[in-house]
Amino acid sequence: MPLGLIALAAGGFGIGLTEFVILGLLPEVATDFNVSIPVAGYLVSVYALSVAFGGIFVTAVAAGRNPKSTLAWLIVLFIAGNLISALSPDYTVMLIGRIVAALCHGAFFGVGAVLAANLVQPHRKAAAVSIMFAGLTTANVLGVPFGTFLGQNFGWRSTFWAITGVGIIALVGILAFIKTQPAARPANLGLELTAFTNVQVWLSILITVFGFGAMFGAFTYIAPMLTQVAGFPEAAVPWMLVLFGVGLFAGNIFGGRAADRNLDKSLLILLSVLAAILFSFTAALETQWTAATALFLLGVFGFAAVPGMQIRVLHFAREAPALASGVNISAFNVGNAIGAHLGGITITAGLGYASPTWVGGCLAVTAITLMAISARHLNSRNIHHERRRQAALPDQTISM
Repeated sequence: MPLGLIALAAGGFGIGLTEFVILGLLPEVATDFNVSIPVAGYLVSVYALSVAFGGIFVTAVAAGRNPKSTLAWLIVLFIAGNLISALSPDYTVMLIGRIVAALCHGAFFGVGAVLAANLVQPHRKAAAVSIMFAGLTTANVLGVPFGTFLGQNFGWRSTFWAITGVGIIALVGILAFIKTQPAARPANLGLELTAFTNVQVWLSILITVFGFGAMFGAFTYIAPMLTQVAGFPEAAVPWMLVLFGVGLFAGNIFGGRAADRNLDKSLLILLSVLAAILFSFTAALETQWTAATALFLLGVFGFAAVPGMQIRVLHFAREAPALASGVNISAFNVGNAIGAHLGGITITAGLGYASPTWVGGCLAVTAITLMAISARHLNSRNIHHERRRQAALPDQTISM
Protein backbone atom coordinates (compact mmCIF):
# COMPACT_ATOMS: atom_id res chain seq x y z
CA MET A 1 0.00 0.00 0.00
CA PRO A 2 1.53 3.38 -1.00
CA LEU A 3 2.32 5.49 2.04
CA GLY A 4 0.69 8.40 0.23
CA LEU A 5 -2.66 6.62 0.64
CA ILE A 6 -2.08 6.41 4.39
CA ALA A 7 -1.41 10.17 4.46
CA LEU A 8 -4.65 10.80 2.54
CA ALA A 9 -6.54 8.51 4.95
CA ALA A 10 -5.11 10.48 7.89
CA GLY A 11 -6.45 13.68 6.36
CA GLY A 12 -9.82 12.00 5.84
CA PHE A 13 -9.81 10.86 9.46
CA GLY A 14 -9.26 14.40 10.73
CA ILE A 15 -11.91 15.85 8.43
CA GLY A 16 -14.46 13.19 9.42
CA LEU A 17 -13.70 13.82 13.07
CA THR A 18 -14.22 17.57 12.61
CA GLU A 19 -17.59 17.03 10.95
CA PHE A 20 -19.14 14.52 13.34
CA VAL A 21 -17.55 14.93 16.78
CA ILE A 22 -19.44 18.18 17.40
CA LEU A 23 -22.65 16.11 17.64
CA GLY A 24 -21.50 14.65 20.95
CA LEU A 25 -20.24 17.98 22.29
CA LEU A 26 -23.18 20.29 21.59
CA PRO A 27 -24.30 20.48 25.26
CA GLU A 28 -20.80 21.47 26.41
CA VAL A 29 -20.37 24.04 23.62
CA ALA A 30 -23.85 25.51 24.23
CA THR A 31 -23.18 25.86 27.96
CA ASP A 32 -19.76 27.44 27.43
CA PHE A 33 -21.06 30.03 24.96
CA ASN A 34 -24.41 30.51 26.76
CA VAL A 35 -26.53 29.61 23.74
CA SER A 36 -29.35 27.10 23.29
CA ILE A 37 -28.82 23.61 21.90
CA PRO A 38 -30.63 24.50 18.61
CA VAL A 39 -28.36 27.52 18.15
CA ALA A 40 -25.33 25.36 18.88
CA GLY A 41 -26.72 22.99 16.25
CA TYR A 42 -25.97 25.61 13.61
CA LEU A 43 -22.34 24.60 14.04
CA VAL A 44 -23.39 21.35 12.34
CA SER A 45 -25.66 22.69 9.61
CA VAL A 46 -23.41 25.61 8.67
CA TYR A 47 -20.51 23.19 8.39
CA ALA A 48 -22.52 21.01 5.96
CA LEU A 49 -23.48 24.02 3.82
CA SER A 50 -19.87 25.17 3.76
CA VAL A 51 -18.79 21.70 2.63
CA ALA A 52 -21.25 21.89 -0.28
CA PHE A 53 -19.96 25.36 -1.22
CA GLY A 54 -16.31 24.42 -0.88
CA GLY A 55 -16.78 21.16 -2.77
CA ILE A 56 -17.69 23.15 -5.86
CA PHE A 57 -15.92 26.50 -5.71
CA VAL A 58 -12.74 25.66 -3.81
CA THR A 59 -12.23 22.60 -6.02
CA ALA A 60 -12.81 24.77 -9.10
CA VAL A 61 -10.01 27.08 -7.96
CA ALA A 62 -7.76 24.09 -7.20
CA ALA A 63 -8.49 22.28 -10.48
CA GLY A 64 -5.47 21.97 -12.74
CA ARG A 65 -2.96 22.85 -10.02
CA ASN A 66 -0.26 20.66 -8.53
CA PRO A 67 -2.25 18.09 -6.49
CA LYS A 68 0.35 17.66 -3.76
CA SER A 69 0.67 21.38 -3.01
CA THR A 70 -3.12 21.77 -3.30
CA LEU A 71 -3.73 19.07 -0.70
CA ALA A 72 -1.07 20.57 1.56
CA TRP A 73 -2.70 24.01 1.45
CA LEU A 74 -6.13 22.47 2.04
CA ILE A 75 -4.82 20.73 5.17
CA VAL A 76 -3.32 24.04 6.31
CA LEU A 77 -6.82 25.53 5.92
CA PHE A 78 -8.20 22.61 7.94
CA ILE A 79 -5.62 23.15 10.70
CA ALA A 80 -6.39 26.89 10.80
CA GLY A 81 -10.14 26.28 11.10
CA ASN A 82 -9.79 23.86 14.01
CA LEU A 83 -7.23 26.11 15.70
CA ILE A 84 -9.73 28.97 15.50
CA SER A 85 -12.38 26.69 17.03
CA ALA A 86 -10.07 25.62 19.86
CA LEU A 87 -9.19 29.25 20.69
CA SER A 88 -12.61 30.81 19.99
CA PRO A 89 -13.64 33.32 22.70
CA ASP A 90 -17.29 33.33 21.65
CA TYR A 91 -19.88 31.56 19.51
CA THR A 92 -19.37 33.76 16.44
CA VAL A 93 -15.66 33.03 16.25
CA MET A 94 -16.40 29.33 16.73
CA LEU A 95 -18.81 29.50 13.80
CA ILE A 96 -16.12 31.13 11.65
CA GLY A 97 -13.69 28.38 12.60
CA ARG A 98 -16.21 25.73 11.52
CA ILE A 99 -16.70 27.46 8.16
CA VAL A 100 -12.95 27.73 7.53
CA ALA A 101 -12.42 24.04 8.35
CA ALA A 102 -15.37 22.97 6.20
CA LEU A 103 -14.18 24.77 3.08
CA CYS A 104 -11.38 22.25 2.63
CA HIS A 105 -13.65 19.20 3.08
CA GLY A 106 -15.07 18.73 -0.41
CA ALA A 107 -11.93 19.86 -2.22
CA PHE A 108 -9.71 17.54 -0.15
CA PHE A 109 -11.76 14.47 -1.01
CA GLY A 110 -12.26 15.69 -4.57
CA VAL A 111 -8.58 16.25 -5.33
CA GLY A 112 -7.53 13.41 -3.03
CA ALA A 113 -9.75 10.87 -4.80
CA VAL A 114 -8.12 11.70 -8.14
CA LEU A 115 -4.64 11.49 -6.62
CA ALA A 116 -5.43 8.24 -4.79
CA ALA A 117 -6.64 6.66 -8.03
CA ASN A 118 -3.40 7.70 -9.75
CA LEU A 119 -1.21 6.14 -7.04
CA VAL A 120 -2.19 2.58 -7.99
CA GLN A 121 -2.72 0.37 -11.03
CA PRO A 122 -5.90 1.05 -13.07
CA HIS A 123 -7.66 -2.08 -11.81
CA ARG A 124 -7.18 -0.92 -8.18
CA LYS A 125 -8.54 2.62 -8.48
CA ALA A 126 -11.79 2.08 -6.55
CA ALA A 127 -9.94 0.20 -3.81
CA ALA A 128 -7.49 3.11 -3.51
CA VAL A 129 -10.33 5.60 -3.16
CA SER A 130 -11.93 3.35 -0.52
CA ILE A 131 -8.69 3.42 1.49
CA MET A 132 -8.77 7.22 1.52
CA PHE A 133 -12.42 7.14 2.60
CA ALA A 134 -11.46 4.57 5.25
CA GLY A 135 -10.09 7.52 7.20
CA LEU A 136 -13.56 9.02 7.22
CA THR A 137 -15.21 5.80 8.37
CA THR A 138 -12.53 5.21 11.01
CA ALA A 139 -13.33 8.65 12.37
CA ASN A 140 -16.86 7.42 13.03
CA VAL A 141 -15.77 4.10 14.53
CA LEU A 142 -12.99 5.32 16.82
CA GLY A 143 -12.48 9.06 16.54
CA VAL A 144 -15.95 10.35 17.42
CA PRO A 145 -16.39 8.22 20.61
CA PHE A 146 -12.86 9.08 21.77
CA GLY A 147 -13.24 12.76 20.83
CA THR A 148 -16.52 12.95 22.71
CA PHE A 149 -14.96 11.28 25.76
CA LEU A 150 -12.01 13.68 25.60
CA GLY A 151 -14.27 16.73 25.33
CA GLN A 152 -16.59 15.63 28.13
CA ASN A 153 -13.72 14.97 30.54
CA PHE A 154 -11.18 17.65 29.63
CA GLY A 155 -13.33 20.32 28.01
CA TRP A 156 -14.60 20.47 24.43
CA ARG A 157 -11.63 22.62 23.37
CA SER A 158 -9.27 19.70 24.07
CA THR A 159 -11.00 17.77 21.29
CA PHE A 160 -10.30 20.51 18.76
CA TRP A 161 -6.69 20.72 19.91
CA ALA A 162 -6.44 16.97 19.26
CA ILE A 163 -8.00 17.39 15.79
CA THR A 164 -5.49 20.16 15.04
CA GLY A 165 -2.75 17.67 15.92
CA VAL A 166 -4.23 15.11 13.51
CA GLY A 167 -4.15 17.78 10.80
CA ILE A 168 -0.46 18.45 11.43
CA ILE A 169 0.30 14.70 11.17
CA ALA A 170 -1.63 14.52 7.87
CA LEU A 171 0.24 17.54 6.52
CA VAL A 172 3.62 15.98 7.34
CA GLY A 173 2.52 12.73 5.68
CA ILE A 174 1.37 14.47 2.51
CA LEU A 175 4.60 16.45 2.22
CA ALA A 176 6.77 13.40 2.93
CA PHE A 177 5.05 10.55 1.10
CA ILE A 178 3.20 12.02 -1.87
CA LYS A 179 5.33 12.69 -4.93
CA THR A 180 5.02 16.01 -6.70
CA GLN A 181 2.89 15.62 -9.80
CA PRO A 182 2.65 18.41 -12.35
CA ALA A 183 -0.81 19.63 -13.23
CA ALA A 184 -2.23 18.13 -16.37
CA ARG A 185 -3.04 21.58 -17.71
CA PRO A 186 -3.50 25.14 -16.42
CA ALA A 187 -6.66 25.76 -14.47
CA ASN A 188 -9.44 26.82 -16.81
CA LEU A 189 -12.90 26.90 -15.27
CA GLY A 190 -14.62 27.10 -18.65
CA LEU A 191 -12.75 24.02 -19.81
CA GLU A 192 -13.45 22.20 -16.55
CA LEU A 193 -17.17 22.89 -16.86
CA THR A 194 -17.31 21.06 -20.20
CA ALA A 195 -17.30 17.83 -18.19
CA PHE A 196 -20.82 18.68 -17.07
CA THR A 197 -22.15 18.49 -20.62
CA ASN A 198 -21.96 14.71 -20.25
CA VAL A 199 -25.33 13.37 -19.15
CA GLN A 200 -23.59 10.44 -17.42
CA VAL A 201 -21.85 12.85 -15.05
CA TRP A 202 -25.20 14.32 -13.96
CA LEU A 203 -26.80 10.90 -13.63
CA SER A 204 -23.87 9.74 -11.50
CA ILE A 205 -24.17 12.81 -9.26
CA LEU A 206 -27.93 12.22 -8.84
CA ILE A 207 -27.26 8.58 -7.97
CA THR A 208 -24.97 9.87 -5.22
CA VAL A 209 -27.61 12.31 -3.92
CA PHE A 210 -30.39 9.74 -3.66
CA GLY A 211 -28.25 6.69 -2.83
CA PHE A 212 -26.40 8.33 0.06
CA GLY A 213 -29.47 10.30 1.13
CA ALA A 214 -31.26 6.96 1.55
CA MET A 215 -28.83 5.77 4.19
CA PHE A 216 -28.31 9.09 5.96
CA GLY A 217 -32.02 9.93 6.07
CA ALA A 218 -32.59 6.85 8.19
CA PHE A 219 -29.41 7.15 10.23
CA THR A 220 -30.14 10.73 11.29
CA TYR A 221 -32.97 9.49 13.52
CA ILE A 222 -31.40 6.22 14.63
CA ALA A 223 -31.17 7.24 18.31
CA PRO A 224 -34.95 7.63 18.86
CA MET A 225 -35.53 4.51 16.76
CA LEU A 226 -33.29 2.50 19.07
CA THR A 227 -34.61 3.94 22.35
CA GLN A 228 -38.27 4.62 21.58
CA VAL A 229 -38.99 1.72 19.20
CA ALA A 230 -36.44 -1.04 19.83
CA GLY A 231 -36.29 -0.40 23.59
CA PHE A 232 -32.56 0.12 24.02
CA PRO A 233 -31.46 2.19 27.04
CA GLU A 234 -29.86 5.54 26.19
CA ALA A 235 -26.51 4.30 27.51
CA ALA A 236 -26.46 1.67 24.76
CA VAL A 237 -26.74 4.17 21.91
CA PRO A 238 -23.00 5.06 21.71
CA TRP A 239 -22.12 1.38 21.48
CA MET A 240 -24.71 0.86 18.78
CA LEU A 241 -23.16 3.75 16.86
CA VAL A 242 -19.78 2.05 17.15
CA LEU A 243 -21.42 -1.07 15.65
CA PHE A 244 -22.76 1.09 12.82
CA GLY A 245 -19.29 2.57 12.33
CA VAL A 246 -17.76 -0.91 12.06
CA GLY A 247 -20.32 -1.59 9.33
CA LEU A 248 -19.28 1.59 7.52
CA PHE A 249 -15.64 0.55 7.62
CA ALA A 250 -16.35 -2.95 6.33
CA GLY A 251 -18.71 -1.69 3.65
CA ASN A 252 -16.19 0.86 2.42
CA ILE A 253 -13.49 -1.77 1.84
CA PHE A 254 -15.92 -4.33 0.40
CA GLY A 255 -17.55 -1.76 -1.88
CA GLY A 256 -14.22 -0.57 -3.26
CA ARG A 257 -13.25 -4.10 -4.27
CA ALA A 258 -16.68 -4.79 -5.77
CA ALA A 259 -16.53 -1.60 -7.84
CA ASP A 260 -13.13 -2.59 -9.23
CA ARG A 261 -14.65 -5.85 -10.51
CA ASN A 262 -17.80 -4.42 -12.13
CA LEU A 263 -18.71 -0.83 -11.37
CA ASP A 264 -22.30 -0.50 -12.59
CA LYS A 265 -23.38 -4.02 -11.64
CA SER A 266 -21.98 -3.62 -8.12
CA LEU A 267 -23.82 -0.32 -7.64
CA LEU A 268 -27.13 -1.83 -8.78
CA ILE A 269 -26.72 -4.77 -6.40
CA LEU A 270 -25.55 -2.71 -3.43
CA LEU A 271 -28.34 -0.14 -3.81
CA SER A 272 -30.92 -2.92 -4.16
CA VAL A 273 -29.75 -4.59 -0.95
CA LEU A 274 -29.75 -1.18 0.79
CA ALA A 275 -33.37 -0.63 -0.27
CA ALA A 276 -34.34 -4.07 1.06
CA ILE A 277 -32.66 -3.34 4.42
CA LEU A 278 -34.42 0.01 4.76
CA PHE A 279 -37.86 -1.37 3.90
CA SER A 280 -37.42 -4.19 6.43
CA PHE A 281 -35.96 -1.97 9.15
CA THR A 282 -39.29 -1.35 10.88
CA ALA A 283 -39.80 -5.09 11.34
CA ALA A 284 -36.20 -5.44 12.55
CA LEU A 285 -36.84 -2.91 15.33
CA GLU A 286 -39.27 -5.33 17.01
CA THR A 287 -36.38 -7.08 18.80
CA GLN A 288 -33.04 -5.71 19.95
CA TRP A 289 -30.82 -8.32 18.30
CA THR A 290 -32.51 -7.89 14.90
CA ALA A 291 -32.31 -4.11 15.31
CA ALA A 292 -28.56 -4.36 15.99
CA THR A 293 -28.11 -6.63 12.96
CA ALA A 294 -30.08 -4.29 10.71
CA LEU A 295 -28.07 -1.29 11.93
CA PHE A 296 -24.79 -3.05 11.15
CA LEU A 297 -26.03 -4.01 7.67
CA LEU A 298 -27.23 -0.45 7.09
CA GLY A 299 -23.68 0.72 7.73
CA VAL A 300 -22.20 -1.94 5.44
CA PHE A 301 -24.44 -1.43 2.42
CA GLY A 302 -25.07 2.26 3.02
CA PHE A 303 -21.37 3.04 2.58
CA ALA A 304 -20.36 0.19 0.25
CA ALA A 305 -21.66 2.15 -2.74
CA VAL A 306 -19.61 5.28 -1.90
CA PRO A 307 -16.32 4.29 -3.62
CA GLY A 308 -18.22 3.23 -6.73
CA MET A 309 -20.21 6.46 -6.79
CA GLN A 310 -17.01 8.49 -6.62
CA ILE A 311 -15.16 6.41 -9.23
CA ARG A 312 -18.15 6.61 -11.60
CA VAL A 313 -18.01 10.39 -11.60
CA LEU A 314 -14.25 10.31 -12.17
CA HIS A 315 -14.74 7.92 -15.08
CA PHE A 316 -17.21 10.11 -16.94
CA ALA A 317 -15.58 13.45 -16.12
CA ARG A 318 -12.10 12.87 -17.51
CA GLU A 319 -11.92 16.51 -18.66
CA ALA A 320 -12.24 17.76 -15.07
CA PRO A 321 -11.92 14.86 -12.62
CA ALA A 322 -11.04 16.98 -9.58
CA LEU A 323 -13.90 19.44 -10.06
CA ALA A 324 -16.46 16.72 -10.78
CA SER A 325 -15.20 14.72 -7.81
CA GLY A 326 -15.55 17.78 -5.57
CA VAL A 327 -19.07 18.38 -6.86
CA ASN A 328 -19.87 14.77 -6.05
CA ILE A 329 -18.65 15.29 -2.47
CA SER A 330 -21.12 18.19 -2.32
CA ALA A 331 -23.76 15.80 -3.64
CA PHE A 332 -23.19 13.53 -0.63
CA ASN A 333 -23.99 16.47 1.64
CA VAL A 334 -27.04 17.43 -0.43
CA GLY A 335 -28.23 13.84 -0.05
CA ASN A 336 -27.68 14.10 3.71
CA ALA A 337 -29.83 17.22 3.87
CA ILE A 338 -32.62 15.79 1.68
CA GLY A 339 -32.80 12.48 3.56
CA ALA A 340 -32.75 14.10 6.99
CA HIS A 341 -35.35 16.71 6.01
CA LEU A 342 -37.80 14.22 4.49
CA GLY A 343 -37.36 11.87 7.43
CA GLY A 344 -38.13 14.72 9.82
CA ILE A 345 -41.30 15.53 7.87
CA THR A 346 -42.63 11.98 8.29
CA ILE A 347 -41.95 12.04 12.05
CA THR A 348 -43.65 15.44 12.39
CA ALA A 349 -46.61 14.04 10.45
CA GLY A 350 -47.08 11.44 13.20
CA LEU A 351 -45.87 8.41 11.22
CA GLY A 352 -43.49 7.31 13.96
CA TYR A 353 -39.76 7.33 14.59
CA ALA A 354 -39.23 4.40 12.22
CA SER A 355 -40.83 6.19 9.26
CA PRO A 356 -37.55 7.70 7.97
CA THR A 357 -36.44 4.19 7.01
CA TRP A 358 -39.33 4.03 4.52
CA VAL A 359 -38.28 7.40 3.16
CA GLY A 360 -34.76 6.02 2.82
CA GLY A 361 -36.07 2.97 0.99
CA CYS A 362 -37.90 5.19 -1.51
CA LEU A 363 -34.76 7.28 -2.04
CA ALA A 364 -32.78 4.08 -2.64
CA VAL A 365 -35.33 2.94 -5.23
CA THR A 366 -34.93 6.33 -6.94
CA ALA A 367 -31.16 5.80 -7.03
CA ILE A 368 -31.63 2.29 -8.45
CA THR A 369 -33.92 3.68 -11.17
CA LEU A 370 -31.39 6.34 -12.08
CA MET A 371 -28.62 3.73 -12.13
CA ALA A 372 -30.66 1.53 -14.48
CA ILE A 373 -31.42 4.50 -16.76
CA SER A 374 -27.75 5.45 -16.77
CA ALA A 375 -26.60 1.92 -17.62
CA ARG A 376 -29.22 1.59 -20.37
CA HIS A 377 -28.27 4.96 -21.87
CA LEU A 378 -24.61 3.97 -21.82
CA ASN A 379 -25.34 0.60 -23.40
CA SER A 380 -27.45 2.18 -26.16
CA ARG A 381 -24.69 4.67 -26.92
CA ASN A 382 -22.10 1.89 -27.09
CA ILE A 383 -24.28 -0.09 -29.50
CA HIS A 384 -24.74 3.03 -31.65
CA HIS A 385 -20.99 3.67 -31.75
CA GLU A 386 -20.30 0.03 -32.63
CA ARG A 387 -22.78 0.17 -35.52
CA ARG A 388 -21.16 3.34 -36.81
CA ARG A 389 -17.73 1.70 -36.56
CA GLN A 390 -18.92 -1.36 -38.43
CA ALA A 391 -20.51 0.82 -41.12
CA ALA A 392 -17.24 2.69 -41.57
CA LEU A 393 -15.22 -0.51 -42.17
CA PRO A 394 -14.23 -1.19 -45.80
CA ASP A 395 -16.05 -3.96 -47.63
CA GLN A 396 -14.07 -7.16 -46.99
CA THR A 397 -16.09 -9.33 -49.44
CA ILE A 398 -13.82 -11.36 -51.75
CA SER A 399 -14.97 -11.43 -55.35
CA MET A 400 -14.77 -14.79 -57.13
